[in-house]
Amino acid sequence: MQPNPVLRKLGLRDDDRVAIIHADDVGMCQASVSAFADLVDFGLVSSAATMVPCGWFSALAGYCRQHPSADVGVHLTITCEWDTYRWGPISTRDPQSGLMDDEGFFYRSSNDAAAHGDPAAVAVEVKAQIARALASGVDATHIDTHMGTMTYPPFIPHYIQAALEHRLPIMFFRWGEEQLRERGYDAERVAQALRLIETLEAQNMPLIDHIAGMPLDGEKPLELAQQTFAALEPGITHFILHPSHDTPELRAIAPDWQARVADFELFTSEKLRQFIQDAGIHVIGYRALRDLLRSENH
Repeated sequence: MQPNPVLRKLGLRDDDRVAIIHADDVGMCQASVSAFADLVDFGLVSSAATMVPCGWFSALAGYCRQHPSADVGVHLTITCEWDTYRWGPISTRDPQSGLMDDEGFFYRSSNDAAAHGDPAAVAVEVKAQIARALASGVDATHIDTHMGTMTYPPFIPHYIQAALEHRLPIMFFRWGEEQLRERGYDAERVAQALRLIETLEAQNMPLIDHIAGMPLDGEKPLELAQQTFAALEPGITHFILHPSHDTPELRAIAPDWQARVADFELFTSEKLRQFIQDAGIHVIGYRALRDLLRSENH
């Protein structure tokens, strides 16, 4: 794969390493909203995405209205993975949509969502989530996808269409044939993905080269974060973390709560900030990509 053309457009070199340090799942619970506010103040996390169907989205939207420069996208959500804390679609309660399980909530896994969801109903839900975010005062900088569900074959066209309609960057990777095969793509899907990447770049859609991030299990010493950043390759990396404050609500919801709290603590670390700076890694948000997209596609 050739160097990402976005790098030169941003005034960078083809071999520069660029990271979008991205807080996922903001608005999922109260702890994610308060943590994000503190992370914005600290300044290392450069972007985030919010889950519109979740109970604390309104608080996140209120924060965005008060802080319009916050770099926040829409974390398109058509799954709900937790045992007791559940949410469902905002566009319908019709079981024929295939969006809901027997309990009336989103399916817990991406595989089940893709197996049951009517793509037309998913398209309506996607539009509803983006519309609610914008109407609530979120100046959306991009769209991405909870648990990767919108990148499953039945839903990709609607994922792409939403980005094009709103002129928003999308978390979509400009992987080459070898990378696609490593991820289990057969020959037909490899060919389709390569054509789609070519088409999107011809439309000036800025794409991402790599994905990295902090694991949601195990210990998270500072050294692990440093090693992960040191290993970044040239190009633009969507670097995922799931930061939250330590609260009783978070502990009740998420078995991986300790990893989420550790993400918050790591990314309010001066030592990590200095390491990233010393490593020569350029940190950007999705707003820079949105501005680029909109300047090229008037």
